[in-house]
Order: sequence, then structure tokens, then C-alpha cells
Amino acid sequence: MFEFLLTHHNTENPTAISILITVLCTFFLASLVTLTYEYTTRDTRKPFQFLQSMVLISIVAAMVMQAIGDSLARGLGMLGALAIIRFRTKLDNPRNMAFMFAALATGIACGVFGFTIAFIGTTGFCTAAFILHFSPFGQEDPLVGVLKIVIVKDPEVDTQIDQLLLTYCSAVMMEDVRFLNLNKTDKVRNEEGVIISETKRQVLKELNYRIRMKKNKGMEEFASELEQLPGLKDLRLRFNKEPFTL
Repeated sequence: MFEFLLTHHNTENPTAISILITVLCTFFLASLVTLTYEYTTRDTRKPFQFLQSMVLISIVAAMVMQAIGDSLARGLGMLGALAIIRFRTKLDNPRNMAFMFAALATGIACGVFGFTIAFIGTTGFCTAAFILHFSPFGQEDPLVGVLKIVIVKDPEVDTQIDQLLLTYCSAVMMEDVRFLNLNKTDKVRNEEGVIISETKRQVLKELNYRIRMKKNKGMEEFASELEQLPGLKDLRLRFNKEPFTL
């Protein structure tokens, strides 16, 4: 493409027109990557700093590659200079990291005058991002949460709980089980303080789960079913915004 139009045989000293074309192509392709991220990301938190950084960092990468050229000495010097800089920006989402790498790759390809690679690679990356966005892999994450149940110890109730979890949850992980009121009694005393009767307390079982809801099941219906369990003493169902690994 542009490789045949540019006189870049002397990569150590590129011409002004080749530098200008490189910057413009880098800006265009990086903007394409940024727009793809904007339209294919479901996250409501899209900071403009990150969107601008994808475009700017690709231009910086192109400038660095043009400054280095074919010079080994420049490359080693640039490596030492960049090693001094400490990048502490944290990318929590791996998908954001992929888009940042795509912007960097675009800038690097344009910086070495590989415009054909840059255009075809960027087009392929953006096309793949749109395909994944509309595929089953791009659907919203199922609800994940924490379930705590305090209930009277009864094997039949345990069976009902297991059946409900199997019906409404696609994945279940039990964190811990606690038995409460073991060997505890309620004592009744008369006016003189003498114990006249003792009643053994009910043994309670506390169950803590991490769960992932099935996509076609609602959390309100699940909570209503749990409330109908016999001997239920306490029920807490909390769904997290961020998914965790089961």
C-alpha cells in the first residue's frame, strides 16, 4: 500500500511527508480501535482518559519506532530510557488490556511503515471484536452472589435446599458449614433460683454458598422459594456486581 509510495529506505532519517502520513494513519487506525471499544463494551464505566490513551499511545509507539529505525544503538538507548519510567496504571479488565495492546500494535506497525499490516490487522481485530460482541460470548454475565442460610438441622430440609440450588443455579460452591446450639439448653428457675426444667435448644445449621444463577432464572423467584423452607431462621442473599471465580 503506502510502503511503495514512501521513500523510507533510509529508516534512520525518514522524510517529513512519511512522518506525517505515519501520524495520520496511526491516528485513523487507533481511532477505529477506540470506536470499536466504545460500541462493543457493555460496561457503563468508560473513562474518557482510557479512550484517549488508546489513540495517544499508538502515536507515541509510532514515534518511538521511527526514532529507533534500524539503529541498534538507538534501540538499546530507547530501552534504557523507557526502563526508567514506571507505569503504575492498573487495568482490571483483561479485555481493556487487549484493546490497549491493539492500539500499541497499530502504532508499532505504522512506525515501521508496515501500513498493509496495520490496516489489515486493525480491520481484522475490530471485525473480531464485533463478532464476539454479538456472539454468545458477548452476552451479559449471569448473576453471581453469596447465599447464607440458617436453618434447623434436618436431612429432609438439606435435600430441599440442594434441589433448589440445582434448579436455579448453574454453579454452586459451598464455603463453610457451621452447627449452632450444640449441647445448649434453656433452663427455667423458680424464685429461689432452683432449676425446675430444662429444654434442649434446636440444633441449627448455618450454610454459606457462592452461587451463579442460571440465565433464565430470576433472583426474586429464587429468594421466594428459599423463604418457604421449613425451619428457616435466617436468610441472606447478596449479589455482587463483579463476578468471581467458582
